[in-house]
Amino acid sequence: MHTIAFYNTENLFDIYDDKKKYDNDMLPTTDKRWTRKRYNEKLKKIGQVIENIGKKETEKHPAIVGLAEIENAKVLKDLIASKHLDACNYKFVHYESKDERGIDVALLYDKTLFTVEHSEIFFLELYNDAGLPDYTRDLLLVSGELEGIKTHFIVNHWASRREGQKETEHKRIAGSNKVAEIISNLKRNDPEAIIIVMGDFNDNPSSYTIKRIVEGFNLFNPMESLRTYSRGTSKHKRQWFMFDQIFFSNNLLNETETSLRFDKADIFDADFLKISSGKFKGAPFRTYLGKKYKDGYSDHFPVYITLKNNI
Repeated sequence: MHTIAFYNTENLFDIYDDKKKYDNDMLPTTDKRWTRKRYNEKLKKIGQVIENIGKKETEKHPAIVGLAEIENAKVLKDLIASKHLDACNYKFVHYESKDERGIDVALLYDKTLFTVEHSEIFFLELYNDAGLPDYTRDLLLVSGELEGIKTHFIVNHWASRREGQKETEHKRIAGSNKVAEIISNLKRNDPEAIIIVMGDFNDNPSSYTIKRIVEGFNLFNPMESLRTYSRGTSKHKRQWFMFDQIFFSNNLLNETETSLRFDKADIFDADFLKISSGKFKGAPFRTYLGKKYKDGYSDHFPVYITLKNNI
């Protein structure tokens, strides 16, 4: 049995100034005082989370982990070498995007279980009101063999709702269109392709941007039933959202089609990841609240699915 996970790590930046990125608030000399000590603590905490996702079900670390809000390859190298992950045989796939905040998506994989055969990024062509390029995260496609079975992973981090849900919806529609294009190409080459789509979509499972992909390509989204009034992956103004999701091609539901079969899906919201008291009790225990350091993990809970091997 294997765990496939996705985790928005909340601004996993190194402590160095990159002139090509807007990382000025994540430096030792700024108001947030992003010091080496805090950086190392963040690496340890994120590693602790990743190591434990799905462990109750599989008794081991995840085979695959999609990540969001990663600054660069250096933080990924530091992450997989950190205390909780150094024995997990992780390697990663990462490309630099032109995102205005300087954050990217990436894929961690256990090299003893997954072999990368192909990877590429897909750029979203967006423009602001002035007609200038509006750079955001690229989409990442990684194709390979998970214990000998050809599998495709599409990792996403769609545009935030920070400027308003309606005002930013066109950006997430562009993300949805690009995922549809990638899936169409994969299915054109192999109608029975195993495809797993994951990410922080900044939209819920019921949103048009997600529904059109799931229904249009006959996918299955187990995250639809996980969001409740009192549960989700992120919380804003006392309301839970299920922005972090994993959905996949229906052939993972059929024992006769493939030796990999979907077992269960869940939010990894263990108590140690939650604020323990006060008016925000139960919400994700984050690293920063504004500029105030909280010494937490992330403002998102990870999500995961487990797959059984029928052989």
